[in-house]
Formats: sequence, structure tokens, C-alpha cells
Amino acid sequence: MSFCPFTSRRGFLTAAGALAGALGTGCMARAETRADQPASGAPALDAVEPFWGVHQAGILTPQQAHCYFAAFDLVTEKVGEVESLLRTWTNAAAQLASGNPVVDLGRNPYSATPAVDSGEAQGLGAARLTLTFGFGPGLFVKDGKDRYGLAAQRPAALVDLPRFNGDQLVPEHTGGDLCIQACADDPQVAFHALRQLARQADGLAQMRWLQTGFSSSGAMGETPRNLLGFKDGTQNPVAPAPNGRKGPSRPGLSPDEVIWVGAEGPDWMRGGSYLVARRIRISLEHWDRSDVDFQEQIIGRRKASGAPLGAEGEFDPPDFDMADKDGNPVIPDTAHLRLGAAANNGGAQILRRSYSYNDGLTFIAERWPPWRQGMLYDAGLFFMAYQRDPRTGFIKIFDKMSKLDALNQFTTHIGGGIFACPGGAVEGGFIGQGLFRRA
Repeated sequence: MSFCPFTSRRGFLTAAGALAGALGTGCMARAETRADQPASGAPALDAVEPFWGVHQAGILTPQQAHCYFAAFDLVTEKVGEVESLLRTWTNAAAQLASGNPVVDLGRNPYSATPAVDSGEAQGLGAARLTLTFGFGPGLFVKDGKDRYGLAAQRPAALVDLPRFNGDQLVPEHTGGDLCIQACADDPQVAFHALRQLARQADGLAQMRWLQTGFSSSGAMGETPRNLLGFKDGTQNPVAPAPNGRKGPSRPGLSPDEVIWVGAEGPDWMRGGSYLVARRIRISLEHWDRSDVDFQEQIIGRRKASGAPLGAEGEFDPPDFDMADKDGNPVIPDTAHLRLGAAANNGGAQILRRSYSYNDGLTFIAERWPPWRQGMLYDAGLFFMAYQRDPRTGFIKIFDKMSKLDALNQFTTHIGGGIFACPGGAVEGGFIGQGLFRRA
């Protein structure tokens, strides 16, 4: 029987120092009743999302309220040290997702930082924390060099993203060899988790860029709204919606068809998914000066209800053949809904898991559309799309949207990356283990 030195972050200060070496993999957080437990319908901050499994959590998991996303550059040149880092991260992620502080199971000899949890999440529950890991193209080949002997294992679907029309990507928000997506219903829990993993990477990997995000589903688990004021994620083909509400599924579709990698392989990616992340700045000042009718023509939906133009309910199928009395399409040819719909993209589908962001103010001069130069909101959408193959998913859909979408006059893609997110891990294993067995 494994020995658990503490049952939650609450016992961290009294137990971590003396019993760090005694932590077993079977240690789990105890479900406790908090005095500040939210009312029925709100997220329970002691709720735990399982970490171990066939698929990584944080992809099809009902979306949490907060996200911290980080991309890392590897600085070690040894494949064994990359493997060791992933093993360490996996063990730590399992502890954190269970509501426990991190007690390092293996000491990173390159790190000068203490092997101890920083403690800022003490007294907080797990808050449905999920940690999702991905591998960027630079893990396989970087600057033309196969530095880890993994080039032959790079999946064909892990392509370098093309430059899309209107892209203004900046290096400080783009790329990365590894990525971590930390999502939770408490922002401090999510940041704490990412902070611990970054500490454990000291001397092996360094953070390249970081993006925070927030999402609110409103009453009764409604579809979240983005900063444009429109519902975001209505067309997701398969996914549990926020707070466990089940959204509609397209007839005949399953997660295996849209999200999870199958026999097309490689085998270490079976049960995994490909992530395309895009930091999209929105010119909110210009948008806020637009009439609602104009906004609805751009999106192709009603702002209040989320219904497609010409329909009544949010989940009513859009009728792209419907015309008004003058013969014009009710859903305009350049509407965001029309250009992104599976019916108009050969059936291409993605799972949206996006968050709004607000990073304060920034001076806009020439880099972004100069609707109004000066100090403007540095805010927008941190778009994340999971799919079985980005070549037949995001790339196919967005190539057309980048050229024709009327929403482009308000948005600019300024960063992001593409990552292969392997399947989940079994207890005692680690994320991406199959890849390193072939190295």
C-alpha cells in the first residue's frame, strides 16, 4: 500500500518537508466540504478531473473558466533529459490534478531552485484542473537539425503552419518545442500548476511565451460568449459544454472521427490530437462602434440568441440557401458562420476550445489595422482548435476564411503554434512514452 503524506494542499506546510520522499503514486486528494462551497450550478472548487487515461484531459473535458497556456523552448541537447523532463512533468501533473502540492519525485540536477511546491495554492481545491501537453515541430527538427534523433518519428500531420492571408505573427507569441495547457475553475490553481512545471524544467527548457484566458458560460451552462459579444463554440461537432451541459452532435460524428488520432498513426499518437493555437487580437474599439445589425451580418448569427440568421434557436442548422425578398442570401457570402461551416468545407471539422484574453493596453501604430492609432485594448481571442489532422481541419477551413471572412477587418492573428498532443498515460508511465521508446 502506498503512503500518502498529505491528502490535499491544506496539509502541505506540515508534511512536505519531512515526507517528500515518501510520496507514492497512489496518493489522491480527499474530497472535502468547503465553507465557501459555491451554490448549485456553479463549479465545485474541490472537483477533480481524472489525469490518467487513454486520452489526455483538457481536450474533451468540459471547459473550465480559466486557462494558462505556455510554450517552451528546449535548451538541453540530450534526448534522455527530454524524456526525464516529461516523466517529471507527468508525475507532477497527476499530483496537481488530484489537488495535491508538488513533491518532486526526481531531482533535476540542472536546477538551482528548491524541489518544493511554491505554496500559493495551499488551501485551494483541485478546481477541475487539467494539464495537457503537446510537442511542437522543434522537438523533431529545429534549424535543420535532428538534435534528439526523433526526426523520423515526426507525424506527417504535424506540419509547419502556412502563412495565412493577413497574418502578422510576432516571435514573442509564436512557436515552441513543447506546450502546456493548464485549465481550471480557479485562476490561481491554473497558474500555480504551470508555475510548478516551469520550475521543474529549469536548465532543460525555458518558457518562450505565455497566454492567459478566461471563459464564462453564464447561467445554466450556456454557450460562452467571446469579447465580440457572440456565443463561441455553438458549432462544435462533439463536446460536453460548460458545467456538463451536453451540446448537440452532428449526425454520424464521434470524437474518434473529429478529434482523436487513429490507425493513421504513428502509434505513439494514437488517442492523441493535434492542437492549433492562435492569438487573435480584436479591434474592440472599432467593433464597439458598429451597429448590432452589421455585426450580425458579419458573424451570420443573432447576437442575443446565437441563432443562425433566418432561424430561431442557437442550435438550429443554418440554411445557407435561404434568400431574402431581393434574392440576397440571408447568411451573407462573407459571413463567419458560412465560411467556417463543415457543409462549406468538404465536411472539415475542428473542436474549438477557446478563451478570451485581455492583456491591458498597447500602442497600435502600423502593425495592426490602423482604425484608431494610440493606446488600445490588447485583447481578443486565444483560439485553440483540436483535430485529428490539421491539414484536413484547421488549415483547410482557415485558408478560405483568411481571405474572405468579413470579420478579418476587426481581427489580426499575431501568434500561436501547432502541437502534437499524444494520447494519455497510464499510472507509472508518462506522456509521450511511446515516442521515446522508438528514439
